[in-house]
Amino acid sequence: MNPFDVWLFYRINHFAGVWPVLDRVMILFAQYGIFAYAVLMILAWFALPRRDENQRHALVTAALAGLLALAVNWALGLAWFRPRPFVVLPRHTFTQLIAHAPDNSFPSDHAAGAFAFAAGSWGRTPRWITVTFTVLAVIIAVARVFVGVHWPTDVLAGMVVGILSGRILAWAEPLFRPLTALGLRIFRYGDFTPSPRRFR
Repeated sequence: MNPFDVWLFYRINHFAGVWPVLDRVMILFAQYGIFAYAVLMILAWFALPRRDENQRHALVTAALAGLLALAVNWALGLAWFRPRPFVVLPRHTFTQLIAHAPDNSFPSDHAAGAFAFAAGSWGRTPRWITVTFTVLAVIIAVARVFVGVHWPTDVLAGMVVGILSGRILAWAEPLFRPLTALGLRIFRYGDFTPSPRRFR
């Protein structure tokens, strides 16, 4: 492995196993943080103003960006296999907080998906959504190294893949308007919002 990865991995991972509360928090984000985006997107969909189509469309675009990032990661994984830290490092030199299969480490799917969701929302959703998505992505990326299942450059590469996926989908977002329109029709939002009744 390259010296930078080994050095930075140890710098981050040596905090694991020191404070039980921090361990539990990082395990939570490392394992389940990516699923929080589904919850956040559902909450945001219903929290946005009823007639707001564009910001709901940004949520749909962000979700599709996550799928694109995972597809790109899959292709990269076919081209290059990289063992995970717990496979190649001496057993007693690091702390592994979660079990994981010894599969391909590069790039990080969690980081790619998280940053794709975040990048897909940048500049197109309210600040509370953008900030929440981005902060969560950073924490997930750090947590994957903290718990001992990724090299730092795994999550950095995942970040690049995710951001590029998010920006590409944001650029191509007109192609997905029909999908958003379907959701708006189902929930009767946007142009499908019922007109308020007038009482005489």
